[in-house]
Amino acid sequence: MELVSKNSPQRFDRILRPGRWVRDFVDDLAVASPARLAIGSFVAVVAFFAILLMLPASMRDPGSVSQSEQIANAVFVAVSSVCVTGLTPVMTENYWSDFGISVITAGIQVGGLGILTLASVLGMAVSRRLGVRQRLIAQQATSALNLGQVGTLLKTVVITIVTAEAILAVLMFPRFLIRGESIGDAVWYSVFYSVSAFNNAGFTIHPGGGAYFASDPWILSLLMLGVFVGALGFPVVLMIAMQWNHPRKWDLHTKLTLTTTTAVLAIGLLFLLIFESANPDTLGDKNAGHTFVEVLFMAVMPRSGGFSTMDIADMNQSSHLLMDLMMFIGGGSSSTAGGIKVTTVAVLVLAAYAEARGLQDVHVFGRRLTSSTIKLSISVLLTGAIIVFIGTLAMLQISAEPLDKVLFEVISAFGTVGLSSGVSATVNETGLYCLSVIMLIGRLGTITLAAALSMQDSVRLYRYPEERPVVG
Repeated sequence: MELVSKNSPQRFDRILRPGRWVRDFVDDLAVASPARLAIGSFVAVVAFFAILLMLPASMRDPGSVSQSEQIANAVFVAVSSVCVTGLTPVMTENYWSDFGISVITAGIQVGGLGILTLASVLGMAVSRRLGVRQRLIAQQATSALNLGQVGTLLKTVVITIVTAEAILAVLMFPRFLIRGESIGDAVWYSVFYSVSAFNNAGFTIHPGGGAYFASDPWILSLLMLGVFVGALGFPVVLMIAMQWNHPRKWDLHTKLTLTTTTAVLAIGLLFLLIFESANPDTLGDKNAGHTFVEVLFMAVMPRSGGFSTMDIADMNQSSHLLMDLMMFIGGGSSSTAGGIKVTTVAVLVLAAYAEARGLQDVHVFGRRLTSSTIKLSISVLLTGAIIVFIGTLAMLQISAEPLDKVLFEVISAFGTVGLSSGVSATVNETGLYCLSVIMLIGRLGTITLAAALSMQDSVRLYRYPEERPVVG
């Protein structure tokens, strides 16, 4: 540790250049306690936005609800926006004023930026704690720079996010003009939905939510594109941007993410078509072309998008169960999507396949997966399942809703998806606080758990005798 005397040039430099001191403090904290950095920063940001949403200026009619309801709604929506979830107990366009909606938009942007930066900073911390070979692999998988270059990483993340959102907004703008919106409204709607889509937030400001655009394939396609790219993850987007014409040079993380994402999307599309095509409340009376676009849209959204062109309550329970699974899986690592992540599922499926074949090693794309990666994936899966189980039990006690609806809402909160079965709009204040905690845990739990377990590198000087119990 470097000692700085009272009169040293370094000390005066820190005083005269506070920005550098703040940067050094963040770097040191990222190394010393990444989990504390994650939890502390998100809680502080949520508290800030909750206070802003509690202001009378944030609501259209502050006198229409009690003080306790205002606080519960503000806290819930602040958590939902910063954790880029999209669940809301009120109609966004009716309850919140223009200032309040602007606060929500800022919360989404700060939350998305924070998630991507935080995941990459934790990746840096993990890579520094590993050996040389493992460090190179971890840095490649997370696109991590040196730990002393958090500022450079932040700049790269900001440029990536702003560029992607700007492209989406530019493509949406003329369509909103064609729909009859004024230039000012078209600009605002384009910016809002590009931010909400790329960050996988799922917030809408039109009556009926995503159903408002159900007959507009251009808007639906752009929303799908934003959600899909945002859910791939910063490392994957960066890898494709740099090596888009050399797929063979893509790293294992990118290949696994794209392959598993495509498989989950294809399965979701196929079964949602089967389950909902004959449902008169959703797709039964629509033509084949419209049905395909809408089902594709609904197959993309459980990755963590949260937009919906259908009323979830009108969908079959088989569709609910399928979407439960898709929401629990989520999107890519180091992305704005939630869930246990597609790479976790890919590793577990590959490990099960190798075990069924009697193989000692797990191979994929010409690479061998380490046993620590498999054990980490199991830990993330079990932790996610426990969180959902406990959250569901708590919400069943708090609300009077059936298991199907409660389980859907809890998984949506854990996976920071934002699709709702209606529980958030009807549950009492205690239920809102409970769902808020689930959203925070779901947002931070898997990231901090993976980082904490990856940095543990204890070595025993002895090994116990081997014995295999009966399994299965």
